[in-house]
Amino acid sequence: MPKGTLEVLLVCAKGLQDTDFLRTGNMDPYVVLSCRTQEKRSSVASDLKLKIMDSDTLSQDDFVGEAIIPLHSVFEAGNVPQQAYNVVKDKKFQGEVRVGLTFKPEVIIYGGDRGYGGESYGGWKESSY
Repeated sequence: MPKGTLEVLLVCAKGLQDTDFLRTGNMDPYVVLSCRTQEKRSSVASDLKLKIMDSDTLSQDDFVGEAIIPLHSVFEAGNVPQQAYNVVKDKKFQGEVRVGLTFKPEVIIYGGDRGYGGESYGGWKESSY
């Protein structure tokens, strides 16, 4: 998997199936993002998994479904415009989430303060959107 920064723009979700039978208000969905890193090089492209949850006040949050986004096209093009991805639970359609992706490859600086072929490590950054 190439090294760099992957920016994920969560635009919206629609048509999500309500997980509560006795709901008095609206759903409170949120997304958990995870990207499995590879320890060895392989020909299989990595995916981005979006886990959609419904926040509950009096009980444990409910799993709504997940969307799997292949990353090979954003690695090649550097940008994937906003598009809808299916949210699935137990192989059943649960709605969709709209996401835009941007990939900025890591620039390796030889010499200087970072040392020969130094690495930098990214982290999660919360959007101001």
